[in-house]
Amino acid sequence: MDQRRLSELLEEVRAGRLSVEAAAERLRDLPYADLGEARVDNHRELRQGYPETVLCQGKTPGQVREILAYMIRERSHNVLATRAEAALFPLVADLHPGLRYNPLGRTIVLERVRPPELGGRIAIVTAGTADLPVAEEAAETGQLLGARVDRVNDVGVAGVHRLVGCLPLLREARVLIVVAGMEGALASVVAGLVDRPVIAVPTSVGYGASFGGLAALLTMLNSCAGGVGVVNIDNGYGAAWLAAQILRTMAFGPACEEAGG
Repeated sequence: MDQRRLSELLEEVRAGRLSVEAAAERLRDLPYADLGEARVDNHRELRQGYPETVLCQGKTPGQVREILAYMIRERSHNVLATRAEAALFPLVADLHPGLRYNPLGRTIVLERVRPPELGGRIAIVTAGTADLPVAEEAAETGQLLGARVDRVNDVGVAGVHRLVGCLPLLREARVLIVVAGMEGALASVVAGLVDRPVIAVPTSVGYGASFGGLAALLTMLNSCAGGVGVVNIDNGYGAAWLAAQILRTMAFGPACEEAGG
């Protein structure tokens, strides 16, 4: 339930097209739905602008299916599930004909309504091809949240000259997501070349001394370039959410301005 749908519901009650009792029934599960092992947050879209996302990692196929079935049956918003292994999708594909699976990003998506388009673009930049799964998770998330996404792949510092030809595209973006493993230096390089926020995503790609992405994480946290924010290792979803929130604030303005504060 988002602000628009809640307003439409109240307008129906005011106009007499919907009884108070019927409206109350629709709002019965507004805060959350208790499914036993899971409590689906139906209020999140109203609070934060986007509905809850299903993290499949750590859940049984039965738990994922139950949560997705509820969200598809009881709600009309878009659905996103992340960290979904390929073997999971056939077990939930029958829930809706519009469900699709991205094997690279390991996402399950149901796009039923086109989200409000956010102003500007997000550029997702990868250091190497091995970083693509995390970048693809970010791309799927960003697009479902209403952002236009450009992909710039395989431009890491081992061949940094590959980045030069992409600079016009990078400078057109409002926000950049830089995805890199190994030593993670690409985020600093990109941030030193653009005047836009850079969200750095360390990946767990690399040999032993990369410590599963810890080396890249520390490099990004120690960036000497200004304007770099860092999310957790392999967290393409979190990076895209933050980028979309930045674009959303720029497009629609902060609440204090809307209130005249």
